Amino acid sequence: MELAPIKFLFLDVGGVLLTNGWGHESRQRAAQTFGFDYSEMDVLHDFIFNTYEMGRITLDEYLDTVVFHKPRDFTREDFKSFLFAQSVELPNMLEWLIEWKKANPQIRILSINNEGRELNDYRIKKFKLHRCFDAFISSCEVGMRKPDPGIFRLAMGVAQASPEQCLYFDDRLMLVEAARRLGIQAQHHQTFEATKAILEKLNQEPINLQEFNGRNEV
Repeated sequence: MELAPIKFLFLDVGGVLLTNGWGHESRQRAAQTFGFDYSEMDVLHDFIFNTYEMGRITLDEYLDTVVFHKPRDFTREDFKSFLFAQSVELPNMLEWLIEWKKANPQIRILSINNEGRELNDYRIKKFKLHRCFDAFISSCEVGMRKPDPGIFRLAMGVAQASPEQCLYFDDRLMLVEAARRLGIQAQHHQTFEATKAILEKLNQEPINLQEFNGRNEV
């Protein structure tokens, strides 16, 4: 199976360009740093985080439920500063993608990501993601989260693209499969080198997807 010519590149952000904004490892570090029960926080987080990512509540309202439902010996501002600091650029990918975009101006790049509004805004500004993205399809702005097929359909609608014109990278295989079910040419991002190899060949020669899938999804 060969990769058809594409006009649009869809990318996840957390796990591809940056660390996850507020994943379980960050929450565990928060519990250790601030000295509270992670297991209790995790239950409350699972209960309400999807609501935050879909833009229904603010970050402060999320924290009211998950952390500040009882008196703490640390401040809200200190905790939020720690939360934002968990966002770190992953090696190589972002800067390389910015240069790749300059060399391939005919391909539009859109993010499709699950993120709460305050974290999403912070990450876009902090890491200057406008340098590589032409548009942002963020769960907090559209009221849908991956793997909801609606968010992928919305991205294609914004791009005015058919599925076969789109290539999507995500670090979670479940979300890759969700995109594939809609006919999008989706790939599992595991390493910078493997994703770079696919993108470098896009306009040079047809790509054997089985070869790349076998390499990335074992």
